[in-house]
Amino acid sequence: MFYHIFYELLGLNIFKYITFRGFYALITAFFISLIIGPYVINKLKAFQKKEGGYVRQDTPDWHQMKKHTPTMGGVLILLVVSLTSLLWCRLDNIYIWLSLFTFLSFGMIGAIDDYKKIIDKKGLSSKTKFLFQIITASIVAFILYYYPKFNTTLYMPFFKNIHIDLGYLYIPLIIFIIVGASNAVNLTDGLDGLAIGPSLISVSTFAVFAFIAGNAVLSKYLIVPYVEGSGELTVFLMALLGAGLGFLWFNSFPAEMFMGDAGALSIGAVLGLVSVITKQELVLALVGGIFVIETISVILQVGYYRLTGGKRLFKMAPIHHHFELAGIPEPKIVVRVWIISIILAIIAISTLKIR
Repeated sequence: MFYHIFYELLGLNIFKYITFRGFYALITAFFISLIIGPYVINKLKAFQKKEGGYVRQDTPDWHQMKKHTPTMGGVLILLVVSLTSLLWCRLDNIYIWLSLFTFLSFGMIGAIDDYKKIIDKKGLSSKTKFLFQIITASIVAFILYYYPKFNTTLYMPFFKNIHIDLGYLYIPLIIFIIVGASNAVNLTDGLDGLAIGPSLISVSTFAVFAFIAGNAVLSKYLIVPYVEGSGELTVFLMALLGAGLGFLWFNSFPAEMFMGDAGALSIGAVLGLVSVITKQELVLALVGGIFVIETISVILQVGYYRLTGGKRLFKMAPIHHHFELAGIPEPKIVVRVWIISIILAIIAISTLKIR
């Protein structure tokens, strides 16, 4: 909105710059989060206490003390990012609207699941939730595929001359990436500040990728695909970064609220979408390495349990609960995960030069 008012109508050149709007989107989102955060917490806390509280199953026994901590904190992120994006992003950019659609749709799926968990302690069935995710991701995939300026080529990190045009196969790939990333982030949301930390690091990294992909000069210099219009995603991601930092203000140990599925599913889905738009699909697995590890730990635990007739590979899965049960304090686990995420992000950014 500000772009169209202050630049297009009033001619203030500073509002045309992605960097300027990105930085102020971050600041705007952060302060809005701090202002409305306590109100959201109080409303969610009163609702959850009335319904008897909720805590995830398959968690250490001492997590029961967190049952009255609001689990739908992700609605704060959804509200703040939506408002900030409408203020600072260009509203004539298809990638912004696709990102908002994906973000809010997956957020709505998660919010409904969170609500039902509080009410009936069960939530949506896995099949129902997965079906809605597939439908939403499919809509996005088909829009992208048929968008004239979008190409279906898969590029390999570290190798500048290796790329494959997948054609129609790119559609299921998009669906897999969006749904997979969404659920991977959700599995990681189990300790105070655990999921939001790597999420913000991943968001920051993809803000860099989006800016470069949308800049003809930088993309040519770094030998990465130029995607016209993708630079505007930097503003959206900076809004998400600011909202996430504001959420972390309340989610840090001891947490005043958890993001729940409403936040985790939406952040993961939009990370998957942005990786597709910026042609950094494979780099997502590196940037979000923590999410990959958490997901693999669950797969291994389930597989090992079935193969051995009831034995467990880890004390508990996802793997962060294994470390908890091993006696490592929760804050130490969280900070170490953040450190690993930063290292992975640095390696991911290095792929821009190692080609």
